[in-house]
Amino acid sequence: MKKLYKHLIVAAVLVAGFAAALGSYLLLRPDDRGAGADVRPAAEALPVRASSHRLTEPERSELTIVEFLDFECEACGAYYPVVERLREEYGDRVTFVARYFPMPGHRNAEPAARAVEAAARQGRFEAMYTKLFTTQKEWGESQEWKAPVFRGYAEELGLNMKTFDADFADPETAGRIQADQRDGLGLGVQGTPAFLVDGTRIQPPASYEEFKTLIEDRLGD
Repeated sequence: MKKLYKHLIVAAVLVAGFAAALGSYLLLRPDDRGAGADVRPAAEALPVRASSHRLTEPERSELTIVEFLDFECEACGAYYPVVERLREEYGDRVTFVARYFPMPGHRNAEPAARAVEAAARQGRFEAMYTKLFTTQKEWGESQEWKAPVFRGYAEELGLNMKTFDADFADPETAGRIQADQRDGLGLGVQGTPAFLVDGTRIQPPASYEEFKTLIEDRLGD
């Protein structure tokens, strides 16, 4: 009974996240969904590039799961513990990749992505990725500029702040994020979270169990 109750709670959180994300998505005009006005689909879009951030790197990868995500997206936040649990279970067999896809309806999605990329330049991608998702309720869904909050997280992580500030403001950092967006748009991504399994876009699984079954089926092929 306790196990069933736990599963129902996880499912409820995911459904709530989907509803919130869908609401934000539908408020956007079709031409605005998924990127800023200056971001266009990549001519030759790829699910994964050499520069993509890999959360796991097994010696012999049997499957690659890519998530295009928005750090302010509530549905992405709901999926975060699911992905973490799957990483723990399959990290030695599956390559999990995180790619940026900040949505224009989220005031702080793009600066959040820049904070993560600035941290990545100091080898702390995963640390900032984790920090932003675990604190999302503290800064998300706000119209206030939250870059100072992200800077505070960088200080907590012990980053070199002079370097972090320079990288956060560097146009190349914004360009790195837009490169992910261009690939996402070229692959048909319109909202977040968007998952691709071995290059094929899938409907986001409705629960941890459904995602686990999908992985088991693919690994068994």
